[in-house]
Amino acid sequence: ELDVQTIPHAIRHAAIFGAIESLRPGAAMVISATHNPVPLLGQLAQRHGDAFHTRYLEEGPERWRIIIRNVR
Repeated sequence: ELDVQTIPHAIRHAAIFGAIESLRPGAAMVISATHNPVPLLGQLAQRHGDAFHTRYLEEGPERWRIIIRNVR
């Protein structure tokens, strides 16, 4: 599980995408944030189409947890 709040804001999205893009086919990871990461999920869809499936495990109000699976 990757708590994105621990990553400096200036490099946060780049670091998250590095982790996501390193997932082997069929592998998954959970990201955890203190806000709903809608912009990140939009960027993921824009960059990779349907190659990654996402599902909320927890939806606030204090923590959002999302599982991201490489379905290629």
